[in-house]
Amino acid sequence: MSLLIVNARLVDRDLDTHGALLVREGTIERVFLGQRGVPPEFLPGPGGSSPGSPSVLDAAGAVLMPSFVDLHAHFRDPGMTAKEDLVSASRAAAAGGYGTAVLMANTSPPCSDLNAALAVRNRADGIGLIDAFQAVSLTRGFEGSDTSALEALDPALVPVASEDGKEVASASVMLEAMRKCALKGVIVSCHCEDPELASAARPFRARALELSRSEGSPASSFADRGETGSADFAETGSLSSGNVMNSGIRENLAAAERLLRLAEDTLTARNIALAGESGARIHVAHVSTRGALDAVREGKRLLGDRVTCEVTPHHIALTLAIPAIVNPPLRPAADRDALIAGIVDGTVDAIATDHAPHTAEDKASGAPGFSGIQTAFAVCNTVLVKTGRISLSRLSALMSARPAEILGLCRGLLRPGYAGDLVLLDPEREWVVRPQDRSVWQSKSINTPFTGSRLSGTVIATFRSGVRVYPFPVR
Repeated sequence: MSLLIVNARLVDRDLDTHGALLVREGTIERVFLGQRGVPPEFLPGPGGSSPGSPSVLDAAGAVLMPSFVDLHAHFRDPGMTAKEDLVSASRAAAAGGYGTAVLMANTSPPCSDLNAALAVRNRADGIGLIDAFQAVSLTRGFEGSDTSALEALDPALVPVASEDGKEVASASVMLEAMRKCALKGVIVSCHCEDPELASAARPFRARALELSRSEGSPASSFADRGETGSADFAETGSLSSGNVMNSGIRENLAAAERLLRLAEDTLTARNIALAGESGARIHVAHVSTRGALDAVREGKRLLGDRVTCEVTPHHIALTLAIPAIVNPPLRPAADRDALIAGIVDGTVDAIATDHAPHTAEDKASGAPGFSGIQTAFAVCNTVLVKTGRISLSRLSALMSARPAEILGLCRGLLRPGYAGDLVLLDPEREWVVRPQDRSVWQSKSINTPFTGSRLSGTVIATFRSGVRVYPFPVR
């Protein structure tokens, strides 16, 4: 029940030093800063190791960080298990270095009450790879009006409510939902997208897909087919398409992007205003435009920590030069640069994956979203750390400490008393994303725009409560 990791580079929000760390009964008991080798009190005596001595793991100089906390993922279970299920998603999360994930409620049927959320959480606990907190929908069944189920929530069990995937259209209903969540101490995660503007964007996306099919280009599943320029990404931290888009495809996707920009900017401002009126804590999901980030910045000035936000790995790595369908869409380079600047100046609280697996058929029909939980660290390390924009400690804060703090969890730091959820990493080792390799890729779905890309940063091992859960035991 105890593990001593030695000869590690200890990195979290506040640390970057060599040392050792002891986990006992699932919790970090001691941190040995500056320690090289096994601490003297754990060296075997003349008779060998004493009973109860910890297992010793030599990290051989690898980076030891708190495992990652994902504020935004879609595990598709219940009801959409052809795309993903709790087992495959938990395996993908553990392989990506994650120990905790908040799961969105747009399942089939939607998770709309405490009992449904607890059923998912209990099943995830039984799998034993990560801790999963199932969010509930703000309105019952995503139907847009009934918020009564929010009155029974316990924030210790369900810390987040969200209509993610479909915004609450009515401002008065959203205000009612926020007031109820404020009374219960539940965070409202906002999918800031005006539904009518989003609907107006759909014909342009449909036309782009129609054009792509007519000429046999990959605009429906895009880089899922490995047709992007990977070397450029590894060297510069940005990915450019290896294909020249048909001008009609490009123009239609750009028209959709402009409408979806308005959709995001207007609803971000609305939801922050409603938070001010309701007293709720809101978390703005997948911020993707400069305008939305500016609104969050102003919201923080007015409401303080009651307003937090996240960005995704794909929005800080890619631009609309990649013809990929995701919500919110990939944006021009100026927006990408604004998001990175928001990370640097502290406006952005967290990086969340928005892991959104789909079947190949759904992607070919234009389903938005990427399978991203297994590539998240490597993408962020490549884009942000290897380019010198932020330190590895800052990345740990964005992926572990701050998300855990938002959720009120005692994890995300290498400190005594914190959860022994850890990830051992080699931030320098490169690898090529090959989702078709099922010995490596754990998600059921291969819809990633990073296929063929060379990334820096490899997960060596993931530990839950001091027990190794990845690499998985050989069966």
